[in-house]
Order: sequence, then structure tokens, then C-alpha cells
Amino acid sequence: MDFTFTEEQQAAAEAARGVFAGVAPDAVPSPALTPGAVADDFDRPLWGRLADADLLSLLLAEEHGGAGLDAIALCLVLRESAKVLARVPLLESSAATAAVQAYGGPELKDELLAPAGRGEVVLTVAAHGRTGHDPAEQAVTARQEGSAWVLDGVQTAVPWAYEADLVVVPARTAADRSVLALLPPGAEGAALTEQFSTSGERLGELRLESVRVAARYVLDAEGAWEWLRELLTTGICALTLGLGERVLEMTSGYASKREQFGHPIATFQAVAVQCADRYIDLRAMEAALWQAAWRIASGAPGALPVSGDVAVAKIWASEGVRRIVQTAQHLHGGFGADVEYPLHRYHAWAKHLELALGPAAAHEEALGDLLAAHPLA
Repeated sequence: MDFTFTEEQQAAAEAARGVFAGVAPDAVPSPALTPGAVADDFDRPLWGRLADADLLSLLLAEEHGGAGLDAIALCLVLRESAKVLARVPLLESSAATAAVQAYGGPELKDELLAPAGRGEVVLTVAAHGRTGHDPAEQAVTARQEGSAWVLDGVQTAVPWAYEADLVVVPARTAADRSVLALLPPGAEGAALTEQFSTSGERLGELRLESVRVAARYVLDAEGAWEWLRELLTTGICALTLGLGERVLEMTSGYASKREQFGHPIATFQAVAVQCADRYIDLRAMEAALWQAAWRIASGAPGALPVSGDVAVAKIWASEGVRRIVQTAQHLHGGFGADVEYPLHRYHAWAKHLELALGPAAAHEEALGDLLAAHPLA
């Protein structure tokens, strides 16, 4: 079996490393010192550089100006972005455009895909439901009236809601089917209320009251929302992996220089064992991530549906990144809380990623349901 990445996937990762090389994690004001949002917008110059490097169109077919790559390539790029805490809607916009490509009509594809790949149109996804704990598709109802769909409901914690041109909103019909509606956040009947993540980013609570959406902007194909949710969740796992790798690297570097009793603390067995345990977490997170990304990219069958592999990846990502940042703070001592040092920013981002699209316990419950429905031979 060959577990190496393809040349195209490796090229995408290398291009990402080049783009993110000049990004400083502490360039954004600290969430511990900034009331409200840390910034009014995402990093537009960085967004432009990603577009110039063709990293916003990775998943798009060549006919739409893309590279025709897969979820694995996207996760490789997301992994690099998290190492520098890149403040761009790379995951949300890429996943949304991929869903449009997979499930949208010809007119919608022609209108959105090429501009999104060039960074001219920004998409995001309302994936957290009414409270952040209930299924997102249950938070909004959708009904057809003539040639349009009418949406009512609330989606919380929508990332980049104030900066995006279109929000992809999952909704449920009276026939108990999920649809995806694309609408501008400023549409008639839509209202945004500011919310803030632990990382200091501005989110939005999106309230919809009889919002009309033309039929061409609604993806009603079976499985569209489930596919998009799995891609988003796997992308979050890639972000936690990159963040965890950078935090462990910072911790190892600090422990190698920090001395107590005349010796670097890295030489103390208790410290070395903790770092080794966190390295094991990273490798488990990585193995589970690539399994889920490969299932999404290949469509290969497995003992469980692809959602089972995604659940395993999210369980490891949520628990692993929490243990990594906690160990990092412990081994850094008081230095880890210094707002002039970037570790506290990584801790804040890690907490946000840990809970994004469901904590470990929620995915453990989902995995249990899948195992009950698909007994392993």
C-alpha cells in the first residue's frame, strides 16, 4: 500500500508553505487584550496571495479555472494555514464552492465558481444550528412558493458572516429533506447580530424571516448537506493538526532552552514523557484525518459510511488538540500566559476548533449510532 501524497498534492502543500511563510501569528491583536473582535475584516492581502497561488481553486475543475484536486489537497493547505493562524475563510469558501460544483446547476456554477476561485467572491457556511449543539439543518425551515424558496429560522456562530458575499444555509423541508440555500447576508428579511469566538474573531447570528431565495440558488440534491458537513468537519481536523504541530514545536523549542537546576527542562523525564504523549496524539490525529479525507476524495467503501471515519477524525482532533495546548501551557509556565508571546493565541484558536461542528462527545455518540446500525463482521 502506498501512503504517500501525489505530486499534485505535495505541490499544493509546498505552494501553501510559500504563501504562509511571511505570516506572523502575533500580527493580529491578542483576543485577551481586544474588546470585541480582533479585526473588522479577514486578511485580504493574504487572501489575494492565496488566489494568485491558485490555492482558492484547488477543488474546482479545470473548466472553472481550478486544479481539479481533492479533499486531501485542501487539508494539506489548511494544515499549513493553521500553523500561522491565518485569518482567512479558506475552509468555508473552498468547501462551499466545492458543494456548488458537485450539486449546483449549470447557471450557478458559471456564475460563482470561477470568481470564487479567483478570490473575487467569498462564501461561508452556516453550520452550527440555532444553539451550536443541534443539527444545523433543523434550525431553518424551507418551503417552496412558486419559483422561489422561503426560509425561516436562526443559525448561530456563522464564521465570516459580515465579510462573505454569500452564506450557504442548510434548511429542512416539510418532507424532511435537507437543502442548501445560498443567500447574501444582507438579503431582505435577513439580520445579523455580532458574536465573538474564543479566538476573538467576529461571528454572526443569522436570523431569517421569510427570506426568499431564487430556485437556482438552492441545492436540493440528496446528500448535498451531508457531503458538505463532512468536508467541513474534516477540514477542521486538518486545522487542528496544523495548530497542534506548531504548538508542540514551540513547546519542544522552549523546553530545550529553559533551564532549571542547571539543565534544560527537556532532559527531565517527566517533561520528555509529556511531550512524547502529545506527539502520539498528533500522529493519531494525522492518521484519522487522512483516512477521512481519503474516504471523501475517493468515495471508497468501508466497514462504516464515510461519516464514521469523519467522526473518528473529529474525536481525535478535539481531544488531541486540547491535550496539546494544555501541556504546552503547563510546560511553558507563566510564559505561556504572556500576551507578548503567541502561545495564548494558539490556545484560544484550539478551544474554538475543539468545539467547532461538535465536540468529541457529540461525535462519539454519532459513531456509536453508526456502529449499532452497521455491526462489524
